[in-house]
Amino acid sequence: MAKPLLQVALDHSDLKGAIKAAVSVGEEVDVIEAGTVCLLQVGSELVEVLRNLFPDKIIVADTKCADAGGTVAKNNAVRGADWMTCICSATIPTMKAALKAIKEERGERGEIQVELYGDWTYEQAQLWLDAGINQAIYHQSRDALLAGETWGEKDLNKVKKLIEMGFKVSVTGGLNTDTLKLFEGVDVFTFIAGRGITEADNPAAAVKAFKAKIDKYWK
Repeated sequence: MAKPLLQVALDHSDLKGAIKAAVSVGEEVDVIEAGTVCLLQVGSELVEVLRNLFPDKIIVADTKCADAGGTVAKNNAVRGADWMTCICSATIPTMKAALKAIKEERGERGEIQVELYGDWTYEQAQLWLDAGINQAIYHQSRDALLAGETWGEKDLNKVKKLIEMGFKVSVTGGLNTDTLKLFEGVDVFTFIAGRGITEADNPAAAVKAFKAKIDKYWK
């Protein structure tokens, strides 16, 4: 079992703030995410800046694409995005078009990730696999966490089921170093942390703390 990757999500509303956060931890993490809100503010320019700063890192465009998959994927891939997210409610043709476009630009490095929000089924998940998409992101949304929901056994069981189906599953949503213990021994692909890293007093130290826990639980 490979150790999970660590991804930083740049959940900022402005380009300057996102770049400042990226520079503070970008060399230490495995994956750098251009966050949804900042992409909506400045477009794929954020992806281009990140690619120029970190030419060897995996860059994700967290577009949560729901339509025009081929166009959105191409726009971000030409700027340097390796992976792009589609919302789980997007149609299969949208996801297929996005996958085709990102692979045309980024080759085998290019992948689509399905963001799991709201209601979705394992039957739908099988259709994503059949379409050639094998990355899924299991979420606790920020709004749900603010409403009092917490990580627990129900989440763990869903993650395990998706892995059994053949997905590379990333996990995100209010993660901290204590949360990682819940997933000990589970073949998680990537842990995605945003404010837990970027809003820490010392972001670089926060990354080291996350990586130390990953090293502890996935030997």
